[in-house]
Amino acid sequence: MPTLPFFASPIGLGHATRDIAIAEKLQNDDVLFVSGMGAARLIEKRGYPVLDLYRPEKFVVENGQLRQSFRWLMAYYSYYKRCKEAARGVLQKHPTSSVIVSDEDFASIAVAEELGRKKRVLVTDILETHFTKGAASLLEKKMNGAMKDMMGKCERVIIPDLGDDRDNFAYVGPIVREASAGRDELRARFGFTRKTIVVSIGGTDAGRYLIEKAMEAYERLRPRLDCDLVVVPGPSLQLPQPEGGKYRNMGFVDNLHELVYAADLVVSLAGRSTMDESIAYGTPGIFIPIKGHFEQEQGAARLGYKYEDIFRLEKLMEEKLAAGGRGPVLGSQGAKKAAEIISNLAGA
Repeated sequence: MPTLPFFASPIGLGHATRDIAIAEKLQNDDVLFVSGMGAARLIEKRGYPVLDLYRPEKFVVENGQLRQSFRWLMAYYSYYKRCKEAARGVLQKHPTSSVIVSDEDFASIAVAEELGRKKRVLVTDILETHFTKGAASLLEKKMNGAMKDMMGKCERVIIPDLGDDRDNFAYVGPIVREASAGRDELRARFGFTRKTIVVSIGGTDAGRYLIEKAMEAYERLRPRLDCDLVVVPGPSLQLPQPEGGKYRNMGFVDNLHELVYAADLVVSLAGRSTMDESIAYGTPGIFIPIKGHFEQEQGAARLGYKYEDIFRLEKLMEEKLAAGGRGPVLGSQGAKKAAEIISNLAGA
């Protein structure tokens, strides 16, 4: 079976986690991932071959607020051009594959079109961006037009959300990895014996402010609530080990979805994949967006949250824990549907 190139955006870890979920459902043992940095490490830890080629530009975030968005957009355009050259080299080495899959790596989609690859599959929850305002938005509007054109020419655009299919857009629902065990077994495995709050910030260091605020809220809650705090800072943020058992620092893990499933409450940045994992495994969540990051603000608003909620975390955490209750477990149905779309195209 020919190699299936799978390009995963390395901006955060969410793309990598949902792409691993899809790969685990594919009827193809020869998947080659292309990504970078923490995302590449995560994919490699799951046993998949990965080319660590991409070096994305970092967001400038201060106190939970996005700064210098236009400068970042300009840097992203340069990054996009570097990614095109990297993707071109990969695709030229694998000319037998009739399908390429990209998770929000538009560079590989553009190169595949230039090389005449007929079957291009895009996984995305962004249909257009809104990082800038005023005169600067004119350039972003042009970039959005190019992005829309690429989507229209893809064989299939997979949306990890609920909705009705239209044109070449397929709505498959949340795409998350399958848990290796039931919730009770996972709680025993992780040593969760009391109500447990998991704080996660994904694959960047932009969430340090959220971790600090969550810790402050937890310290005020401890005297009156019997609960534990578990912090998952991701691969790029180093936290000191806690003193006196104030919280557990899990460091970089490759199974955040299982921690989410085992937890009683998730406090996180409003990254799409962590929100989807919370929904898919029925765990209540509090999701704080980076202020000025349109994607996170839109995602958080859907679940009733905004940036200013970071200043009332204590109240929100107490209310969520007191309410208890869990949603239905949806599991990895979205990943299965996405894999079926890709497999059918590859076999056609």
